[in-house]
Amino acid sequence: MSARADLLALDADTLAALANRGLVKRAARELDSGAGASVSLDASGEVTAAFPDGSRAALPAGVPLEAGTCSCPAPGVCRHLVGLVLAYQAQSQAQTKAQPRPHSAPTPEPGAEATAPPPEPELPWSPAEFDDAALLTAFGRPALAAARRAWERGVRATVQRMDAAHPAPSVELPSCTVRFPVPRSLNFALSGATAARHGELVTLAVWAFRAADEDGTPSGSARTAGGPQRTDAGTATTTTDRARPTPATAATTATATVAALTEELLRTGTARTGPVLLAQLARVEAELAAASAHWPAAAAAELRVQLAAYADRDTRHDPDRVAELLVELRARLRAADRALALGTGESAVTQLRRTRLVALGCRVSAGRAGAERCTELYLAQPDAGIALVLRKQWAVPAGRAGTGAELAGRRLLGHSVRALAGSNLVSESVSRSAGRAVTVERGRIASTSVTPLGDAWASLPAPLLLSDAAARLRALGGRPPRPVRPGIEAENAHVLVVAEVGPLGYDPARQRLEAVLRDAAGTEVRLCAEHDVLCPGRIDALAAALESGTVSHVSGLLRPEAGRPVLDPLAVRTAAGLVHPDLAAETDPHPFAALPPAAADPLATALTAARTALAELARTGLDTVLPHQLAPAAAQLRRTGLRTAAALLDALAADPSPDRWTDAALHLLTALDLHQEETRP
Repeated sequence: MSARADLLALDADTLAALANRGLVKRAARELDSGAGASVSLDASGEVTAAFPDGSRAALPAGVPLEAGTCSCPAPGVCRHLVGLVLAYQAQSQAQTKAQPRPHSAPTPEPGAEATAPPPEPELPWSPAEFDDAALLTAFGRPALAAARRAWERGVRATVQRMDAAHPAPSVELPSCTVRFPVPRSLNFALSGATAARHGELVTLAVWAFRAADEDGTPSGSARTAGGPQRTDAGTATTTTDRARPTPATAATTATATVAALTEELLRTGTARTGPVLLAQLARVEAELAAASAHWPAAAAAELRVQLAAYADRDTRHDPDRVAELLVELRARLRAADRALALGTGESAVTQLRRTRLVALGCRVSAGRAGAERCTELYLAQPDAGIALVLRKQWAVPAGRAGTGAELAGRRLLGHSVRALAGSNLVSESVSRSAGRAVTVERGRIASTSVTPLGDAWASLPAPLLLSDAAARLRALGGRPPRPVRPGIEAENAHVLVVAEVGPLGYDPARQRLEAVLRDAAGTEVRLCAEHDVLCPGRIDALAAALESGTVSHVSGLLRPEAGRPVLDPLAVRTAAGLVHPDLAAETDPHPFAALPPAAADPLATALTAARTALAELARTGLDTVLPHQLAPAAAQLRRTGLRTAAALLDALAADPSPDRWTDAALHLLTALDLHQEETRP
């Protein structure tokens, strides 16, 4: 029997994902100390291992690691099965070194250590090579049936083919990321999902590779695959942009209700919203969620909170944000890619198997109610290469400010917020939503362990760990406009490798601290942090950390502004440890050099003024539009050369209908986003 290539391809990270990192480290220590197993390979390909403690393990060919057997009482993948793999790899390496060298090879110098010849490079391969028969054998008929039902609804997938930067092909699905670290093997595919859904998700990933290979979709491009069409063999096929899957009846009914409700809001004005309309909006939100239209459901929920805040005279009400939410709800109904814009192909909640999460920092903000505060813990999932967010609302007692420093000591998952914000979290009870929000099931806290962060940031995979922020922003180019983009949280959370910290400056008008960071590629990244009354120590703690001279990494939310990368910091890693600006206590004010006033941007000024005018129309209602109400904004747009935007405002003034308002608002918001992302001063 030839060598088990699948076991030889397993590295420490893949083994840790299949078991856990602690078992891998323990098995490696035992092997290094001479207490490892003696292994043998029989003619059928089964590897057996005998351990000094009397345990015996076996791993037949063609089965996943958890299907191996062991005589020890530990459930699932035990340290002996991990030790079997490591011992087999060590034995194979020793045999390779012992093989005689070819006659053409130079004779090593006396006393020189013999080294194994370099392995043959693995040729690029695609999971599309797996046919449905192989999927059926690996996962069974129920998994394929569940995958087919999801495929026929349409599945959003981002395929990453194998290349020098990505040694393992992968597919990012709405509910998880599926990786194929072992070439041409389904048994060691990683999904992060529980066993109940693992087969379904790996099958969807294989089909996504088939569709991408057939269409020539480039790596890293998000697309909606699947749909109601199928081949004669019953395998779901991809749906092109010209034939997107028809939404389910429930989604169609819910979106029609959204269209009618937003039209009523625009005609009458959001200022006249009463309890009846808020109740209607809540029902629409529930209908959208039930129809798996996750993105408009989230927008409807936020819109309801904004309208309630206006009714309560709450300062959290933002008229510009209300206009953006109305545009989003109406734009998603217009999108050609309905599954992508509505999120109907996404699972509402996915239960993950044993998962390791790395904390990236904490953000503190006001909660939805006036007496609430919200902490958002940003967490990296290294196996999937994505960031998630764990959100917690806290009630604030009367008379307390509820600042970040006060919330830092609150208990969450049995630990303080401050401890969780700088830790590794390993849990068997993690669920993630379609928008990548994390929850931990109640009653299962014991299955969650928290350890210090250590050097976990330095070992994060790209793009979580950024050495070139400009390259990351270029990779994000070409995405759909923001109003129809998937509503993914923490999409822009990263850890930046810092090579140099420039001087700090403070803008007193905007109460904003700015500094220039230089990443490992030499790209200048502007760090910006604004003062917040809920985080009175944010600016001073951040300044002290940046001036320490020992900054190695900064985590934060990356965005483009004026064509340059801008980082909103979450945490700073220095030689003294991790600094959480939002959780810092208030200290004496730090002296700063004043920043010069920002240069005027006539295009941004004109677009912003027009957006504000449309937001005011949404507040007062289109039924009360005055003939010349939009004339100043249109004239300003025309003076700056934005004639199309000005013409849309003129058309709205002549015909103040919800569709005309949507046309103008969608154009203006998209133009403003593109201008802010691409313009260079």
